[in-house]
Amino acid sequence: MLSFIIRRLLLVIPMALLVVTVTWTLVRLAPGSFYSGEKTLPPAIEANIKKKYGLDKHWLEQYGLMMLNIIRLDFGDSLKYPDRNVNQIIRDHFPYSATVGILAYLLALALGLTAGIVAALKQNSAFDYGSMTFAMLGLSVPNFVLGPILVSVFSLTLYMFPPARFGGFMSLVLPVITLSAIYMAYIARLTRAGMLEVMRSDYIRTARAKGLSEKTVLLKHGLRGGIIPVVSFTGPALASLLAGTVVVEKVFAIPGLGNIFIQSVLNRDEPLILGIVAFLSILIMLFNLAVDISYGFLDPRIRYE
Repeated sequence: MLSFIIRRLLLVIPMALLVVTVTWTLVRLAPGSFYSGEKTLPPAIEANIKKKYGLDKHWLEQYGLMMLNIIRLDFGDSLKYPDRNVNQIIRDHFPYSATVGILAYLLALALGLTAGIVAALKQNSAFDYGSMTFAMLGLSVPNFVLGPILVSVFSLTLYMFPPARFGGFMSLVLPVITLSAIYMAYIARLTRAGMLEVMRSDYIRTARAKGLSEKTVLLKHGLRGGIIPVVSFTGPALASLLAGTVVVEKVFAIPGLGNIFIQSVLNRDEPLILGIVAFLSILIMLFNLAVDISYGFLDPRIRYE
């Protein structure tokens, strides 16, 4: 297990650098620049801007300097916000996305697992059909539709929750529900499918034949194998939630990382784009590693060399 973890950690750096390289290439191939606008700049001013930001150097030299900064985890200064560096921007805005994302996933995990387990144990019952109908509804309604509906009903009509801004528990309720809906639906369906498959397995029948109670069979034997699809879904899902969902952050005026990332793309803020991409790629790979490690604890048949 230890050698497996070390090998995977050693792969994080080259994979992150590969993702940054692809992103840097796409940014450079895109037309325009951060200083271009409706009016054409005089050649002297454009030359001074390029010299200030090192854009007058050969592209290989620019790429080498960029990669050196990425390796040192120094993403440089933002082009749009010259008084703030990229590290500071990520540090300031990531906690907002992390707070909403973690709460949304905990809510999705609690309700999704419960609904999926009960639906599997009561297959073809009214609860099974009803919960899977709501799950399909959660998958079908995008968050840019659900968010305004919740604001219209619970903020502008019932006056129960604030419609926007980040501050206090009450302001988190609507964005957390909006963000968790689709993940809750996925988890419920994955849990139901996984539990149905596991509860029909030979080792479950053997456990029942030994005289174990249904509660012990479910919690000790069935649940560990039944939630493996959910664990597989957890890595990329949690990383996506922590990165921030742009639509939810826009609707509820949350100053999260997703919102900042879209603004950096629109502003062609290259250091900020590369910094956020590098940060998120490392985050996703670490979550996927945690998921792979958890397999060994959930299923004793899985062993890592």
